[in-house]
Amino acid sequence: MRITSNNYHYRSRLYKQRFANAVILLIAVLCAITIIVGISYARGARIPLLSATLPETTSPDSSPSIAEPSGQWETVTMRVTAYCACKKCCGKFADGKTANGHKIQRNDVFVAADKMYPFGTEVIVPGYNNDKPVKVFDRGRVIRGNRLDVFFNSHKTAREWGVKYLEVKLRRN
Repeated sequence: MRITSNNYHYRSRLYKQRFANAVILLIAVLCAITIIVGISYARGARIPLLSATLPETTSPDSSPSIAEPSGQWETVTMRVTAYCACKKCCGKFADGKTANGHKIQRNDVFVAADKMYPFGTEVIVPGYNNDKPVKVFDRGRVIRGNRLDVFFNSHKTAREWGVKYLEVKLRRN
């Protein structure tokens, strides 16, 4: 078969069109992945593929980046708010369980903290639980950095707590 000028130009245009379609499809897929990752991150969800390869980072104003040896108390200034297990405080997560699976009981005392404080980390919050240690059992989508949410059994008591900036003692396990 003899390649004529028209046949050559037709094939050339066909390959250029296929290449352009492939580029457009690739851009669309990348945009979709970016949107999905952004929405997941905004909701506080972990993306296993990414979280397994990237180290967790903290903001410059967060607690010390070098963890003290286990068993020692460190003092951190934190913004401490309060919540209860109602729909006003927890929204769709008002199911009576914390993020680590703890079933909430009457007179429970625990805190919700950023994921940089692992579950089981002990904290002493001045004015909460008679200044006795409590553990981190919960997370919250707006609890980032040096923030804590202390748990109360009633919405009224949680509202009365308000917002406090306190010197909180932490002991990581």
